[in-house]
Amino acid sequence: QVQLVESGGGLVQPGGSLRLSCAASGRIFSINIMGWYRQAPGKERELVAFVTTGGTTNYADSVKGRFTISRDNAKNTVYLQMNSLKPEDTAVYYCNARIVTTTAYTLNEFWGQGTQVTVSS
Repeated sequence: QVQLVESGGGLVQPGGSLRLSCAASGRIFSINIMGWYRQAPGKERELVAFVTTGGTTNYADSVKGRFTISRDNAKNTVYLQMNSLKPEDTAVYYCNARIVTTTAYTLNEFWGQGTQVTVSS
């Protein structure tokens, strides 16, 4: 009923930049919070950043000042601009969105399939 499709991952050298995108589609009535999580091998999934419909943002301490989250409400898309990347940023990055669907008119949580980000020289 709802799909989140991510793009933009890849291999980058330390200090480099990447931009992730996540587009939501399907039976969408409205989208509340959109965000990004990541999971490194052997670690728990952790919140990276989120942005509300009104544009309020929140970041994990480990990415503050380096990552910027934004969204285009007209396109149902959230972005994550990642600068000054470090090897410890290596992880699978997952898009997350809280969406009210047209099928149930209740708030549900949806996840993307994940995109690999590898920071290595």
